[in-house]
Amino acid sequence: MLNGDAVVPFYAHPGDAGADLVAAEAVRLGPGERALVATGVRIALPEGHAAFVVPRSGLAAKHGISIVNSPGTVDAGYRGEIKVSLINTDIRSAYDVAVGDRIAQLIIMPVTRATFIPVDELPDSVRGEGGFGSTGYQAGLHEQQAGKAND
Repeated sequence: MLNGDAVVPFYAHPGDAGADLVAAEAVRLGPGERALVATGVRIALPEGHAAFVVPRSGLAAKHGISIVNSPGTVDAGYRGEIKVSLINTDIRSAYDVAVGDRIAQLIIMPVTRATFIPVDELPDSVRGEGGFGSTGYQAGLHEQQAGKAND
């Protein structure tokens, strides 16, 4: 369902995973500012699916425009307008979003609902409790670690 002159999401190329979402309003994003930008699009997803609103790589690379809560999740039961929480990460330049600009992509995927069961212990795994940065960040670190394991 579309509000006003909104544009139906569309795939720019065959094989694209994300359908482009277009701005239904003009917004100026100053350096470091964020805004909730209307798309005018409302959807009804089948049960067992969700849509994820993700940044457009070109906007991010060329202008520093991204999405604050990326990916934004659209649940199957939501019937309101899809809005995109854009942020300008550029610290020097403002960015103007015009009506009709492609501002994000919408990826629709099947989702599995889990059953959460409280337990006293979890089974062991190779990774264990290693979290943020636990695998390192240097190129070749995996090979270095593998070499030490073989020593």
